[in-house]
Amino acid sequence: MIIRPAQPGDNAAIRPLVTAAFVGADHASGTEADIVVGVRAEGAVLVELVAEEEGRIVGHVLFSRMTCEPSLLVAGLGPVAALPGQQLRGIGSALILEGLERCRALGVQVSLVLGHPPYYPRFGYSAAAAAKIASPFAGNPAFMALELIPGTLDQLQKADFPAAFG
Repeated sequence: MIIRPAQPGDNAAIRPLVTAAFVGADHASGTEADIVVGVRAEGAVLVELVAEEEGRIVGHVLFSRMTCEPSLLVAGLGPVAALPGQQLRGIGSALILEGLERCRALGVQVSLVLGHPPYYPRFGYSAAAAAKIASPFAGNPAFMALELIPGTLDQLQKADFPAAFG
């Protein structure tokens, strides 16, 4: 498996992949794919990666720039997706880990996610770490934070995902 930055030519494969990954989940069909398109249109993409096997895109992850008080470099993780039939093979984990490394290289200070509470703590995300951040998702156990630069999470008072997240 190769993990690489997404290219404009990948967009035709990414949208159906993300849509298919969430079919049957507790999400409206296409919502996550619309988030990806919307974040791109807003110019809020920080890191966008795909996983490729034998020339076929089998996974995708997006980290987007969040609006924060005070002004910090904060990345919102999501969506992360793997093709049905390719799930539970570590594709999503590999994409997240590589994405976090690329975020660190960009100087991202904190990453936030609104996701499945049993899944994201394996990467260091914590609902307790996000508890004091003012957000529309504050208090939701799915709202989690990961400090990438020590000491910066204490500074973060408010964070909003890009408008595409609705």
